[in-house]
Amino acid sequence: MLTIARPASVDSEIRRSRFVAHAARVDDLAATRAFYAAVADPAATHNCWAWRLDHQYRFHDDGEPASTAGKPILAAIEGKQLDHVMVVVTRYFGGVKLGAGGLIRAYGGSAAKCLDRAGSREIVRRLNCFIRAGFEWTGEVYAALESCGARKLSESFAEQGVMIEAEVPESRLACLRRSLRDATRGKVTVRLCD
Repeated sequence: MLTIARPASVDSEIRRSRFVAHAARVDDLAATRAFYAAVADPAATHNCWAWRLDHQYRFHDDGEPASTAGKPILAAIEGKQLDHVMVVVTRYFGGVKLGAGGLIRAYGGSAAKCLDRAGSREIVRRLNCFIRAGFEWTGEVYAALESCGARKLSESFAEQGVMIEAEVPESRLACLRRSLRDATRGKVTVRLCD
């Protein structure tokens, strides 16, 4: 899954209207509201937006004719196969009507240019898990964590052994389980955090 590499902005003029596009990574609904509040200009004619967050998406035309602003912005996000991203395109009306096709091209094009400027990078989903092991297996646990790209978050000790909370890339969880099973003859348990 891809998201943008960095926040970006693009300012362009289309038939005397000024379009200012802003893009940022968002990881939850609160972040979408905060980003909109930070970049939307109440003095502008329109502040149209779209975001995509996992399997959810939303868009808003902010007074432009239906599906001529928010939907093209979302199409630009989806066209670049991005996720966890929001784009706000602010329009300052310049006196020339663009028509439905012109609006679609202006909003979608501004969003696409902004996303190009932001670049992209892969999102690595990470999972937290608990590993319970006897003291005799701690060396094998540490080696498995390192070889599978996991990171130790905390560690506690009890009479029965050690309990480690670790963060592991989702794609490497099976590797961690297999490595621990093989290295300890099945004596270590791995449980995902709730």
